[in-house]
Amino acid sequence: MTIKVGDKAPSVTFKTMGDSGPQNLTSDELFAGKKVVLFAVPGAFTPTCSAKHLPGFVTKAGDFKAKGVDQVACVAVNDAFVMGAWGKDQGAGDKVKMIADGNGDFAKACGLTMDGSGFGLGTRMQRCAMVVEDGTVTQLFVEAPGQFEKSTAENVLANL
Repeated sequence: MTIKVGDKAPSVTFKTMGDSGPQNLTSDELFAGKKVVLFAVPGAFTPTCSAKHLPGFVTKAGDFKAKGVDQVACVAVNDAFVMGAWGKDQGAGDKVKMIADGNGDFAKACGLTMDGSGFGLGTRMQRCAMVVEDGTVTQLFVEAPGQFEKSTAENVLANL
């Protein structure tokens, strides 16, 4: 079953890259008492994700803050090392929190997995974006396969 507006965000443990290596970050820690824009990409360092998706959110981070967003976060079914390196490569800094869903637990719990095995990627999370307020999904933008329109930083901002 696919997550929908009004649902609670799944309770999972993500990984983030800290100064001393990978660190746990629970979805409760990420979402509780905050307004978070979380966008998912099929994979770090992939063409559309690196050229358009992540850069859009990095560039517009200040606009999200101005609209009352406490945190912008990027999640992918990659490990914390890859997400950390990709964040550095893209200049995410403190603008976009880079989150690893290495085993795809969040993707599966959201019902938003995709089969990327034709590209050697295995099971990944569909390209999407969601607004989560105090743990509840208030907006959801899921892309059709191969598309990049609904989950752009510009579209999410326009709908806040």
